Amino acid sequence: MQPVKLIPYISSTIWGGRRLIEEYGVTTEKENAAEAWVLSCHPNGCSVISGGALDGKTLREVYEADPSICGTRGARFCEFPILIKFIDARDNLSIQVHPDEAYARRVENGAGKTECWYILDCDEGAQLALGFKQAIDRDTFRDSIRDNTLMEYVQKVDVHKGDFFFIEAGTLHAICKGVLLAEVQQNSDTTYRVYDYDRRGADGKPRELHVEKAVDVTRTVPYTPVEPSPQDKARFADGARELLTCCDLFSVCHIRPSGFYASEATPESFVSLIALSGSGTVDCAGEAFSLQKGESLFIPAGAGAFTVNGEIELLETRI
Repeated sequence: MQPVKLIPYISSTIWGGRRLIEEYGVTTEKENAAEAWVLSCHPNGCSVISGGALDGKTLREVYEADPSICGTRGARFCEFPILIKFIDARDNLSIQVHPDEAYARRVENGAGKTECWYILDCDEGAQLALGFKQAIDRDTFRDSIRDNTLMEYVQKVDVHKGDFFFIEAGTLHAICKGVLLAEVQQNSDTTYRVYDYDRRGADGKPRELHVEKAVDVTRTVPYTPVEPSPQDKARFADGARELLTCCDLFSVCHIRPSGFYASEATPESFVSLIALSGSGTVDCAGEAFSLQKGESLFIPAGAGAFTVNGEIELLETRI
């Protein structure tokens, strides 16, 4: 398989905005583009290949026909391991939590959801909800959901462009209004909602809360940032590439080359390149691919050396 550009699946929600349409080249007939799933094999929304011999096929179809595109590290996963999104929060998202792998497999028959966020832009004074102000017990957590006092316990964190957050499964969280971000996550769409600002869905009814499951999986403690180890940071001392996170699920780097960047898609893992700003050209496997703000390139495992030329800002993800 050659490298391929991907067309995202677009999700429209009650809290979504239009910045992805107006600034990132997303095309949709939907009312808004709350989320653009720029690398997805999830059955709820798949990325579609653009151009070449596989034009029009979903990445999921290609992966199911040839799982080796994921790389040797992909063999330990039950399905394609990650999902990458752009998210535009015109309004607050619900306060929510995701289960870990063991709970999700047992209860939901699917993957858990650990994720991370890179802040692309945000309004002045924008915030995230992350964890609790102080540790509380599960009964207090349950009662606060039911008597509508949960927000008295939730910690709010100020955010700025370029900030990065690692959100381990079991962490209570929410993206708040005025935040535009890129998210790398496990390939899961399982969310337990615990507070939704008394909003109503398209059917006019309050959106469902998932109280008992949330109580089961939530770590009711303050949020603790996770930093890469000094050894991992030292690998990329040239300044063109900054390691944002490296866990047993994925590694994510922020890349801002000064005109040129070189790396390799080894047999161990595919490489996902998401353009955050600017434009450039990626040369790999004898082909040149133009890439500009908002676009996604999937380089299959084993494709070999690749180079990036141009004034472009990228998010590089591997497993």
